[in-house]
Amino acid sequence: MQEPRTRRTGDRKNQLATIAAELFRARGYHGVGINDIAAAAGITGPALYRHFADKQAVLAYVLLSGVRDMETETTAALSTMGRPSGEQVDQLLAAIASASVERREVAALWRWEGKHLSPADQREIGRRSSAILTAWAKVLLEVRPELAAADAELLCWAALSVFGSVSVHHTTVAKRRFVQLLSALAKRVLSTDLPPAAAAPVPAPAAGIGTPSRREQLLSAATELFRQRGFHDVSMEDIGAAAGIAGPSVYRHFPSKTSLIHAIARRTADRLALAVEEVLRNSADELEALRCLVSSYVQVLTGSAELAVTFTIDGVNLAERDRAELLRIQRDYVAQWVSLLCTVHPGLNAREAKITVHAALTIANDLARTRRINARPNLPGELETLLQAVLDLR
Repeated sequence: MQEPRTRRTGDRKNQLATIAAELFRARGYHGVGINDIAAAAGITGPALYRHFADKQAVLAYVLLSGVRDMETETTAALSTMGRPSGEQVDQLLAAIASASVERREVAALWRWEGKHLSPADQREIGRRSSAILTAWAKVLLEVRPELAAADAELLCWAALSVFGSVSVHHTTVAKRRFVQLLSALAKRVLSTDLPPAAAAPVPAPAAGIGTPSRREQLLSAATELFRQRGFHDVSMEDIGAAAGIAGPSVYRHFPSKTSLIHAIARRTADRLALAVEEVLRNSADELEALRCLVSSYVQVLTGSAELAVTFTIDGVNLAERDRAELLRIQRDYVAQWVSLLCTVHPGLNAREAKITVHAALTIANDLARTRRINARPNLPGELETLLQAVLDLR
């Protein structure tokens, strides 16, 4: 008698977690309350507390279940391997791709909302994710013994980003084709030959002359604090102190934190848009244009923290007009890549090209923010090589 009730309880908990995951993805963690989840599930708030202690526990359950699914797929694939072969690696990639397509919201939540977990849950998910990556890297080293261990790890992180890229857009194709495409993109990554390290470090740019304006000082200080601690854990007083400006004086330049991050995001978006215009004016053909866009994007991404900070804007309560404007600029930027890719590879339709472009951009975005990766001395060159591999520009 007890077992059926346990199963129903578990099913109900999974149902609530699925509903919560969709709400978190649509509104952000801070935009969803326990009562919102309960209402969407057709129950009361107190009834939801029978399954979860609080909202944080709901998020932890969703994300841990996603990690468990990946562990299961990895274990199942590796258990059939003696000495790994290319065919068996393909089977593993297909299994992970299928799980990613079926549970897109989990990847989105880990990407954007994982910081809201308790430190213990963050460590647990980080530990288990690292174990999965270690297992993947071990298999890759069997198939490609010429790789250094650190390079194998980099390639596996990049492959994981291909699968995680399904969380940053809503474009879809038939599931079978979606899985095939993601698997093929991940395989390109794992087959990539990374460039040799630069012979000498690039000299640092000159310090320049003069003193930046107060506005620029505040933007620089805010960018760095948002990068280090996240938007919600930084106050206007913190920003003023970092810029050496008294608290009330900050408001003469920016009325709120939201206006600051919007200024950062808008400037970054304009910088990328101008890069597209310059590339289109100066490129001989679409292939050259795409290669130049890859270089310009990596330069912007690795040259300052502004673009990385812009990725956190989904959790910020921007005015709807400002959010719509930034989204339009972002979509126009991606559309330029997609149009060029469709010309370079006419066998791809627009949806497939968009999925491919997002996979490439997500690799760059993820690796530039991954602590175990972003200290690599040749990271910009490696990112360019990986993006060109995913876009098949070699």
